[in-house]
Amino acid sequence: MRTPLSVVIGAGGTGGHIYPGLALADALRRAVPDAVISFVGTTRGLETELIPAAGYRLHTVDMIPFDPSLGARRYLLPAALLRSGAQCRALLKKQRAQVAVGMGGYPSAPVIVGARMAGLPSLIHESNAVPGRANRFAARLTPNIAVAFDTGHLPGAVTTGMPIAAALAGLDRPSLRAEARRALRVPDGARLVLFNGGSLGAARLTEAAIGLSHRWAGRDDVHLLVKTGPAALADTERRLAPNARAVRYLDRMDLAYAAADLVVCRAGSATVAELASVGVPAVLVPYPHAPGDHQTHNARVLTDAGAGLLLPDGETTADRLAALVEPLLADPARLAAMSGAADPGPHAHAADLLAERALRLASHPTSSHTPYTKEYAA
Repeated sequence: MRTPLSVVIGAGGTGGHIYPGLALADALRRAVPDAVISFVGTTRGLETELIPAAGYRLHTVDMIPFDPSLGARRYLLPAALLRSGAQCRALLKKQRAQVAVGMGGYPSAPVIVGARMAGLPSLIHESNAVPGRANRFAARLTPNIAVAFDTGHLPGAVTTGMPIAAALAGLDRPSLRAEARRALRVPDGARLVLFNGGSLGAARLTEAAIGLSHRWAGRDDVHLLVKTGPAALADTERRLAPNARAVRYLDRMDLAYAAADLVVCRAGSATVAELASVGVPAVLVPYPHAPGDHQTHNARVLTDAGAGLLLPDGETTADRLAALVEPLLADPARLAAMSGAADPGPHAHAADLLAERALRLASHPTSSHTPYTKEYAA
């Protein structure tokens, strides 16, 4: 009897690590429908909501962030990593896992440690242009490294692109646009500016959106949709002008991108990969405290190609945004040129590429042909 494929994926903290992990899980299920796929995370991140909601089992371990701001507590990191690594080793054995995958972020490092302890093959994926601390550590424990962007920071890595949801990988914006605008209640004839501060929202972007809504309060040709995260929703709804709407969360990013004429957003790696794939013009406001300033490096993937504009966080006010955005909204040809400048790269196929690598490490045949072996050959 054939042993069912079992894969354990480490992903947690923010959506930037979780969503690519879910895209990988879905790709593995497409290739091997009876695969047993589970996740490892902690009790502190968005994984406790997003992973069960997607239909996958989440196991939690005790782990602390790879964060120098912990001060003296950083000396607890080795002991915490050994403890959580041992928890993952036991979990991998219980799940009869054939391969472990770490998607970056501190909740994924114990999975790679546990795989090393258990003698299992493992694979890491780095989503940012500059590797995070957890993956810089994990890269010492496995030779199997994949990256979203080819920046040379992790020698020997294979560039797969960023795993994105299938709905975005194959998004036809023009075909979906009318349906999307109805679903998001965009007034007829209005251009939509989407503010996306990431999975938890961004106070800087929300404040700028509130200011813009009042600046444009007398206009009926522009509409704002502001994703705030849960904490800021009520206050934002109260302060926005009538030409804007706030939402806690967007569970259909395909609709949001299809409806939007312009996106104002942080420059997380998943967001940058999605924008590159779907071709929505953007004003990118990198989070200034990201380790290694990696969001600025991420943003340059789009801005260097002419598909976006970069605006430093400290300059992101309603007035400064208006000076950038108003000329864009008045120039459809320029918006179209920015859209056309976006390079989809390998992102649309990245989930399948990464799944293929994981299957190869697990020595497990797929139940259906995947056409990316030649592209991915390491």
